[in-house]
Amino acid sequence: MEHTLSGKNVLIVGGAKNLGGLIARQSAAAGANVAIHYNSETSRGDAEETLAAVEAAGAKGAVFHGDLTVPANVSQLFTDAEAALGTIDVAVNTAGKVLRKPIVETTEAEYDSMFDINSKAAYFFIQEAGKRLADGGKIITIVTALLAAFTDGYSTYAGGKSPVEHFTRAAAKEFADRGISVTAVAPGPMDTPFFYGQETPERVEFHKSQAMGNQLTKIEDIAPIVEFLATGGWWITGQTIFANGGYTTR
Repeated sequence: MEHTLSGKNVLIVGGAKNLGGLIARQSAAAGANVAIHYNSETSRGDAEETLAAVEAAGAKGAVFHGDLTVPANVSQLFTDAEAALGTIDVAVNTAGKVLRKPIVETTEAEYDSMFDINSKAAYFFIQEAGKRLADGGKIITIVTALLAAFTDGYSTYAGGKSPVEHFTRAAAKEFADRGISVTAVAPGPMDTPFFYGQETPERVEFHKSQAMGNQLTKIEDIAPIVEFLATGGWWITGQTIFANGGYTTR
């Protein structure tokens, strides 16, 4: 089994910025070609900057836009990425939507959006990757450390991410005969804009206090784990890895 990304093709959902952007840069530095997906038009500039960094590292890159809550768009993403780079070897889904809101105040529209992005899109991404990845490929989904938390406010976020654990286990069994490993990584609250919009300063300090060093998870803590799973760590499959500095565990 290959323990390097040299010459591999990596597809990253949410690859424009934050964690996805760092994974794209590190993949290129490790020798991979990178397909960068983004969802919101506001991320187009970030995607282009990440593409420039990938190409500056000497790798081939391409940028794609699409709403992956529509399964046909997931299929099209793989088709376009294959056309640009060739067969995909590593498929990484960093996308997610967070909402902190009491159950009694949550609307149907909010529920639908949270589950469409965090669960449905993740399911059909894993499905399409299972059809399209090269033998020996890797599928990695970013979930959340809240899957092991007993807390208020995050019913639709943790709830929407929790099915991914079951998707991961089933896919790991179903794709095993092709040597494809399937894993989920559960970071703690990350020091990115994705987190701060949902929290008060007091709660930010509380979240920090629950992990080593009194700090939030950094994207630099997670990207190397994704690279490890895509290379030497391929034997790990069907697992959710809680990488959060002790914030939560099982």
